[in-house]
Amino acid sequence: MATVINMPRLSDTMEEGVVAKWLKNVGDKIEEGDILAEIETDKATMEFESFYEGTLLHIGIQEGETSPVDVLLAVIGEEGEDISDILNGNSSNDKASESNKEEKSEEPKTEKSEENTSSSSVTIPEGVQVITMPRLSDTMTDGTVATWLKNVGDAVEEGDMLAEIETDKATMEFECFYEGTILYIGVQEGETAPVDSLLTIIGPEGTDVSAIVENGGAVSSSNDAETKKPEAKKETSKEESKPEDSKSTETTNNNSTNSNGGRIFASPLAKKIASDKGINLVDVKGTGENGRIIKKDVENYTPSAKTEEKASATNTQAETTVAAGVENSREVKNSQMRKAIAKSLGNSKFTSPDFSLNIEVSMDNAMASRKTINAIPDTKVSFNDMVVKACAMALKKHPQVNTSWSDANTIYHDHIHVGVAVAVADGLLVPVIKHTDQLSLTQIGAGVRDLAGKARNKKITPAEMQGSTFTVSNLGMFGIDNFTSIINQPNSAILSVGAIVEKPVVKDGQIVVGNTMKLTLTCDHRTVDGAVGAQFLQTLKTYIENPVTMLA
Repeated sequence: MATVINMPRLSDTMEEGVVAKWLKNVGDKIEEGDILAEIETDKATMEFESFYEGTLLHIGIQEGETSPVDVLLAVIGEEGEDISDILNGNSSNDKASESNKEEKSEEPKTEKSEENTSSSSVTIPEGVQVITMPRLSDTMTDGTVATWLKNVGDAVEEGDMLAEIETDKATMEFECFYEGTILYIGVQEGETAPVDSLLTIIGPEGTDVSAIVENGGAVSSSNDAETKKPEAKKETSKEESKPEDSKSTETTNNNSTNSNGGRIFASPLAKKIASDKGINLVDVKGTGENGRIIKKDVENYTPSAKTEEKASATNTQAETTVAAGVENSREVKNSQMRKAIAKSLGNSKFTSPDFSLNIEVSMDNAMASRKTINAIPDTKVSFNDMVVKACAMALKKHPQVNTSWSDANTIYHDHIHVGVAVAVADGLLVPVIKHTDQLSLTQIGAGVRDLAGKARNKKITPAEMQGSTFTVSNLGMFGIDNFTSIINQPNSAILSVGAIVEKPVVKDGQIVVGNTMKLTLTCDHRTVDGAVGAQFLQTLKTYIENPVTMLA
């Protein structure tokens, strides 16, 4: 029976995905574990792995097309199988595919059991769904249940979040695709289990699932003849076809870095870096497994003389063309991250009546204090760390700024979580330093460096970017003296930090050389009035100009 594969939800905030590249074509043989496509989400471009084997019968979303989550992506089944009912919108096939997905994940266990005993699997009761540990990343082999969001006995609906599962790449919310009652939980909070092991069972309230639990989640079809037939075919496939298929796969991988018209075998991050740097991956030698191009290959790539000569000729031709007066424009499809940024900042700008306040602070004492602090072995504090710490302390004195607006209420946050804007390849992410006011300068510095590194390498988890009550954005390292940021809702304010500038200043009636920095506070006028914002900046100025007050 054909299996329907829908556009997956590869991140907690993903609402739609773009098929960046298909790695398989209609008619190709698919093995479990093969990479079907590269899918671009709002956070990253990820390889999408097949959990089934068979023939790729249909592709529903073409390369470059955008589709909402849960829309038909592909169909895998037996070669020549009629899938007209699926393509004509027969919803029963979607449900069948979901059922197959759960049964498929347990096939290896069922086969193994049947080799040892003829009746070790059990028939699944009507309406019961056995849910196994999902494979949430292309390299995931096991997962840890960080938090259960539902308990045994809870009623769940399709779309509910069941648990937070920690993979080798991120901690992700795991969504329920069924309706019913949680009858059993197989992996407790904090426990780690292999992919496809029994995670939970959902079904009608009161259903006895003890037989399934005792059998480790393995179930069998009620029609033994239908169950055995595919298994026999699968066994034949292993004995006769697998060596040939493996050889074909190996050849494809080894030739993937050649300019012979074949696919370039490279990680999504390597492709992104190459695109940003204008590097043709055909010219890059891969050092990864089977010649795969990885991040360091692109970063260490040096163009050959021939490539530089070709680029020079291209530039010369382009200059000649421009001189000839030819106009040229090109369209670049918006990434999912850029769409998410546009939506979030657009909502903020068009719904929040904001205003901005500016202040200039002396940085002479801060520079001297930072030099003293960083002279301590294994200690590193940046000016931005000092600003973040000062903001946290100022927020304690001005709780009106540490708020969020809702139509019915103004929400005062007793905790202080400062978000720090970080520029990444595709846009902007805001890692959050939790309980910032309770951390020392060195702890804040270490936290910011750790989260910023994760953000730039696309290893940051959704939980590490949620819950901010105030945001700091710093463009001083780019030489920007003064700028105004858009509020990162649901925060009530955001601080824009400029560069430290050496200039003449007046001290004790004398003109001397001093170091100053400009700060701009953008406030949501629904929660923060002008006087409140001004008082906050005055307190902030006091802390920054007197760093010793932040060491207490």
